[in-house]
Amino acid sequence: MFLKRWLVGDPLKSTQAADERLSKTLALAIFSSNAISSVAYATEEILLVLILAGTAAVAWSIPISFAILFLVVVLTISYRQIIYEYPEGGGAYIVARNNIGELPALIAAGALMIDYVLTVAVSVAAGIAALTSAVPSLFEHRVAIGLTAIIFIIIMNLRGVRESGKFFAVPTYFAIGALGVMVAVGGIQALLGQAAPASADPQTTVEDLTLFLILRAFAAGCSAVTGMEVVSNGVKSFRRPEAENASTTMIYMSLILAALFMGISFLASHYAILPKVDETIISQLARLTFGTGALYYALQIGTMLLLVLAANSAFAGFPHLASILARDGYMPRQMATFGDRLVFSNGVVILGIFACFLLVLFHGDTHALIPLYAVGVFISFTLSQSGMVRRWLTKKGPHWRKSLIVNGAGAVITGIATIILAS
Repeated sequence: MFLKRWLVGDPLKSTQAADERLSKTLALAIFSSNAISSVAYATEEILLVLILAGTAAVAWSIPISFAILFLVVVLTISYRQIIYEYPEGGGAYIVARNNIGELPALIAAGALMIDYVLTVAVSVAAGIAALTSAVPSLFEHRVAIGLTAIIFIIIMNLRGVRESGKFFAVPTYFAIGALGVMVAVGGIQALLGQAAPASADPQTTVEDLTLFLILRAFAAGCSAVTGMEVVSNGVKSFRRPEAENASTTMIYMSLILAALFMGISFLASHYAILPKVDETIISQLARLTFGTGALYYALQIGTMLLLVLAANSAFAGFPHLASILARDGYMPRQMATFGDRLVFSNGVVILGIFACFLLVLFHGDTHALIPLYAVGVFISFTLSQSGMVRRWLTKKGPHWRKSLIVNGAGAVITGIATIILAS
């Protein structure tokens, strides 16, 4: 009992629940870290596919990045609509249940819950990859380091949403700032011609550059939009007015995501950087921008922290969704029970256990985990967009045609990405 109190803290009264709600500043750190952290590997995933058609094919990374930027805009508008239409939270599950039916809703819920587990595994694996890029001697210990990180995040989340948010906010903002500085400085150097592009070695062509390969690269790069649904799933975690604060946080998150993703894609294209087995694209860009001094290591540490802490957004989303499913009779009622610190502690622990299992099963390999991760995300995206299309056709209301076009475009694009990822 003493150990539990030391790790988790003293119990909180239910009357303190309102005090545990999040400001926009804390919520941005908790909910957006998943989406923003994906910029660390999204460009790399695009290049990993394009390089199959040879070095010249990587020029397609910029048009593909713009297509993904368009998807970010569509999803931002769409999820802001969902926040206002369904302020109780629940995201794709609630939208599908109310507009399409029980079976699609459960498919969306299942996809989201698998996505949350994979979010933890992918984020931690990618964070450890950033660490081992800077310190190669740690590469063989990446699974053990990853498991330690997950256990630490579990303990912090059991201490309560607000306390974990305060703890993780500083490193999250530090990482966003470090990446922003790299993009800004690297962009200025590129425009002024102060840094010479890397000399890329010619790559053996494995496949022809076809439309399907380009679509595969687009689908792989769509990992940049994973995590955008988290804010809409956790509206109830915000301070009042919940929907307005969640909507504002959604905009800030999308602006940061778009700026960093397009900046990294531009720099990788300008410097002709290609993926390496033992070093990430971010690490290569940081070396070109800052050299190998203190700034390089600060950025690598920041990237590692952002990626590892991105797992924290799943610990905010998974327990809340599980509680809604338990309330509706689809999960054990214990999942809807608050723990001592006014969090759904059963959901926190179960999420952590499954994530540890996946990390061990896939040996901490980010590239092996991401395709599984993206499929679940885009199934939920497609169902939520389709549900909103049905809602506008039924409800109509002011400006419903514009909303219908946005959600219809989102449903088509995410549906195509889902098919490609699953093929």
